[in-house]
Formats: sequence, C-alpha cells, structure tokens
Amino acid sequence: MPREKKLQPPQHQRRQPGREHKMKPRPRAEDEKYRGSGKLQGKVAIITGGDSGIGRAVAIAFAKEGADISVVYLEERKDANETKRLVEEYGRRCLLIEGDVGEEEFCRKAVEQTVKEFSKIDILVNNAAEQHPQESIEKITERQLERTFRTNIFSFFFMAKAATKHLKEGAAIINTTSVTAYKGSAHLLDYSSTKGAITSFTRSLSQALADKYIRVNGVAPGPVWTPLIPSTFPAKEVETFGSDVPWVALANRRKSRRAMSFSRRRFFLHDGSSFTSKRRHHSKWLTPELKVFPKTHDNSKPTSGCEAEH
Repeated sequence: MPREKKLQPPQHQRRQPGREHKMKPRPRAEDEKYRGSGKLQGKVAIITGGDSGIGRAVAIAFAKEGADISVVYLEERKDANETKRLVEEYGRRCLLIEGDVGEEEFCRKAVEQTVKEFSKIDILVNNAAEQHPQESIEKITERQLERTFRTNIFSFFFMAKAATKHLKEGAAIINTTSVTAYKGSAHLLDYSSTKGAITSFTRSLSQALADKYIRVNGVAPGPVWTPLIPSTFPAKEVETFGSDVPWVALANRRKSRRAMSFSRRRFFLHDGSSFTSKRRHHSKWLTPELKVFPKTHDNSKPTSGCEAEH
C-alpha cells in the first residue's frame, strides 16, 4: 500500500465550527483568474454556512457575478467579517446573520431579515454542516445524532420552508450534499446519512416546486480543505487529508476546489439552466467512479434531471 503523503502541517482545533483564519495553510476561497460576467446581476442569495469553507467560496463567486449576499453563520464572527469584506470588494452588499440553523424559528427570522434588507430572495444555498467521526455506531449518542441531523438536514427543510413564499419564477435552491451520500463512510455514519437524506430531499423538493418554475439542484463535493477538517479529525489524520484523492492537493492550492464547486452552482443559477432541476453534480474528475447520465428536456417545465450511476 502506498504511503500517504503529508499535504499540510498536523493541526487540530478543539471546537466546532472550526476557524478558517487558524488553518495552515489557509484555504483558497477564490479563483483569482475567474472574471464574472453579470450572470447574477441584481440577484439576492442567502447562504448558510457562508462564513468559511465552501460557503465563503460561493459567496465571493456570486458577488463576482453581481449578487448581493446574506451570510448565515453560527458564531464564527472573525471568519464572517472576512467573507463580508471579500464580498464588498466586488461592490456588492453583504448581510451577516448569526444563529443556529438547527432551530426553525431562527431560520424563519434569517429569511425575513434578508428580505427586509434586500427586498427579495432569488437564490437559497443550503450549505451548513457539521460532522463528528466515531469508530463505532455504539459511540454515537442520541445528542450527537440529533445535533448532526438538525444542522445538516433539518436546516435545509427549515430554510426552504421559510424562503419558498419569497421565491419567484426562475428562482433557485441549491443543496450541498456529499460524495459520502453515494460511497458511505464507516466513521461518519450520521453525517453520511444526512447527506443521503439531502439527496432525496433535493429530488423531492424539485418535484414539489416544478409547477412554480423554481429549480432545485444539488452539488456533491468530495474531500475539501475547510475548517470542518481540523475541527473534527486528529492532527495526524489532518496532515494526510486528501492524499488518497487524485488532484486534491493541486486543487486546494491552485484552482481551489471550492471555486469549482461554485462553477456547478453558477450553472444551476443562470438562465442557461432554466430547464435543469433535480440534478446533482459530482466532482467527477476526483471521483471517477461516479457517472452522470445525460438529462432530457421537457418543453414546459424544469426537467427531472439526471440520476447517478454508482
């Protein structure tokens, strides 16, 4: 068996959510070579978990395309303020909302606060997540199980429920699932279960909102260097994180895999994808065993998209 490569210094953060400003090396949230072209001009997006990780990358890239951003985060104020600064660098407005998306009342207030600030919502990105690795199912407590499900899937229901009445024809919902929904994870039983639930939720919600011409899609990333990693894995595992996945080191340091995750979201948002719904985009070049069937089109409604071959 080939020896695992050391891709970053050993490190561990003692609490979740992790802090991006404490990571070494700092993740690259932006592809500097990417230039926006107004695809989201005048749009308003609300992003859960938008303070760091994939959420920050999406916030920056949406701002480049002309969107104003509402960032929902738990308590990581320093990271959130940095995301706000980066969004505003591109001339867009950024609203920060602090609270727990695992609570329905907070989600309702976050949506209403966004509408009050920007007068509308065009895009909902459900991205917030947490994970707690355990060696055995016997070590997963009821409290951990509920906490993971509340953050990872309950929040998607709560945010979609609160936002739907504000979404007009042509609006979009994008859910962040994970490759673990398809491959599984022996040490992340509850986390991978929520990601499977997100995939089913995406398929079902796309059908429920098709008559309103609201698109619902999902993105299933593989391993990504975000604060979730050093805050949940031991330092030794963090040191070799991503070494078993082709190109991940290059992606983390050069093209920013999170920026590529955005490119899939961008496709789902502009008018060129107006007939695409219920689709999940996988990071195929990093998980080659996943194949996406071609979608078919209907002349009147968003398509039911494609399925994945595993």
